[in-house]
Amino acid sequence: MPGVTSESGDPTTSIIQLSQNPQPVTYPVHHGLKPPLSRLSISWARGNTLRVTVLRQPQQPEDGDEESGGRVVEVKLSNNGDGEVDDAHWRRIAYGSVTPFALLQSRKNSFSALSKMSPLDSTEWLQYVMEYSKEINSLLGNPNSSPSLAIEDSRELLKDAERPTALKAAWELMEVFYADKQSEAWIPERLLDWLADYDCLFSGTQLTVHSKLVDFQKELATLQAVEDDPKYWEAISSALAIGWLDVVVKLLRLHGSYQFDQLGSRETENGLVEAVAVLISKMPRMRPDLEADKLGECYKNKPDFMKAWERWRAQITKLDSSAFWLQCERHQTRDGLKNMLQIMLGNSTSLSSATFHWLELFVAHFLYIRPFTVGLESMYNLAQKCIQIKPTFVHHKLMGLLIGILGENPEVVLAECSSSFGPWMMTHASELLTAGSIQADILLHEERPKLGGICIEELNRLVYAQVLSSHVLTWQIAPIYLSSCTRQGMGLLETVLHKQPVQHDQVLLKSIEICRLYELDSVSTNIMKISGMHDWKHGKKGSGVFWLQQARDEVRLVKIAKQLFDFVGKSVSDESFKQWEGLLELLGSESGSAGGLDFLNKYRDFRRSLHQAYSGMTNDAARKAAEALISLMKSPSTPQRFWLPILYDSLQLFNWPEHPLLNVSQTNLLLNKLQELSMARLRPDFVDADLPPEALASVRLAIATNLGRAILDE
Repeated sequence: MPGVTSESGDPTTSIIQLSQNPQPVTYPVHHGLKPPLSRLSISWARGNTLRVTVLRQPQQPEDGDEESGGRVVEVKLSNNGDGEVDDAHWRRIAYGSVTPFALLQSRKNSFSALSKMSPLDSTEWLQYVMEYSKEINSLLGNPNSSPSLAIEDSRELLKDAERPTALKAAWELMEVFYADKQSEAWIPERLLDWLADYDCLFSGTQLTVHSKLVDFQKELATLQAVEDDPKYWEAISSALAIGWLDVVVKLLRLHGSYQFDQLGSRETENGLVEAVAVLISKMPRMRPDLEADKLGECYKNKPDFMKAWERWRAQITKLDSSAFWLQCERHQTRDGLKNMLQIMLGNSTSLSSATFHWLELFVAHFLYIRPFTVGLESMYNLAQKCIQIKPTFVHHKLMGLLIGILGENPEVVLAECSSSFGPWMMTHASELLTAGSIQADILLHEERPKLGGICIEELNRLVYAQVLSSHVLTWQIAPIYLSSCTRQGMGLLETVLHKQPVQHDQVLLKSIEICRLYELDSVSTNIMKISGMHDWKHGKKGSGVFWLQQARDEVRLVKIAKQLFDFVGKSVSDESFKQWEGLLELLGSESGSAGGLDFLNKYRDFRRSLHQAYSGMTNDAARKAAEALISLMKSPSTPQRFWLPILYDSLQLFNWPEHPLLNVSQTNLLLNKLQELSMARLRPDFVDADLPPEALASVRLAIATNLGRAILDE
């Protein structure tokens, strides 16, 4: 980029300057604390905000100061077009522009795959760009009504409308010159409409026709004979010079000669005023159509317009040389109307006096001196001439942007967009630039070795995606732009996804959904692993196991299973086991080989069967409980120290009243287990179960009884 836009200097000699002494920007900190202040602490917050901690000087108790010792405030480092668009509106724009941008990229990819031509050579592609531009434009605010549209009050000149934004003005300006190729024949008229909507934006730094009319409108209610006030004729001349014909005719109809008590004595004067008003209403316009409440006669082709233009100019000349002017006794009316005729005849001195900055004079030249001007080169030369006549000593971003467009200098256009409107504009306006300028297309798509091989267009999208991803409310739309960056986009997308906080379920689910859309399976797996371990470490055991299962992380699941067995395996009492029973069920049997977890799952099933058998006292439930007992005792994963507690819990099964539930071989298996347990009790490291002293004898007797009954049955 050539540099940043200079905020001062002579615009006739330089458009883009490198500021050698940039002025520091001051951001006020509204902390509301009383002095003395002792210390400040500054740190980055989310997005483009700073978190400032303000600490007060400690006060003595006798001072009676009960105010807090400090306060934390956030300072917004705004880059939103001089603050004219608030944060909520910016987010609406950011979200609303995603769909048009994504649709255009999809069409571009399809177009490139099906056509060997460049999109610049396709009429169909230009239609797509115009659709995109209209959708984006609708997000930037409601179309501002032209100042020439007045409301019903006869003394209300300008409609009270919401102040437009420079962002919308810049977008419409680029749409006119780059995207809307069907309006190339009447670009001057498009500029006239554009200035009518946005001349008020220049009023903050200089006098404009809009501000002139606003000031006069405040005085209009107190004037009895408006035609005697010089400001009345100045306002009419200024509005006429830039083509606000509706305002001009409305002001003329306020002339005192239209009053009923004046018609008889001021008939000639009234006739001259009406003749000028009719001429203004019939002014030829080189455009396809006009809104219903706008004045002028439209002509779509140049030959018809030229004939009408010559005929209209001849009528003005004839009226200017009429003898009726000698019969007009009021010199204010005569001079004012004659000056209006000179404006319509293209008198350069009159046009210069009626306008206040070069852009107004530029439009006035199109209307009355050079209505057939076509081509950017001719427009640029005319703009330079108008700048010399009406120099502006305060740089305005919209004027700088227009000069860059007229000068066919995409570097200037990009510099103005970057410095004045930020990453959003750089990302989205590049589609307009590349559609309407081959030079801009080459500039934006040329690979830059100094940028790592990426082009400027991709760089702009990466920067904008970084801005989006830095805010908690917009990070989820950053992938749309990163996915359109062929070189570095997907790598940065993985970084963005990995940096999202996993402790928030909605953010986690959104990250996984984005991974699914962009086929980032490995990233999704890593995110679920991170979330699983985070939840497990912070006490959300079930959630942690769930995400690790979704990630198919067998290694960590095995470690969790071992850790779980250490918790539960120390005791299988009802209290300790119920605490972890839900987690055991969540783990299931997939990690059954994980050091004792298989035993805990089998033990869980056994306890359920045992409960059903004891509560229902049915043979079927008792038989299932006995089968679960044998399966548990056969399993090599059942620790030896739990044999006796399990058998002690099963005493009622051994003494089942109706018939023995265990056959001879099964009973012998349990007796062998008791024998092994008796031998193990002799080892010094044996840990005895927390059971009554008679537990072992009761179990041995119950099993022996079951053995006898089983032998008799067989």
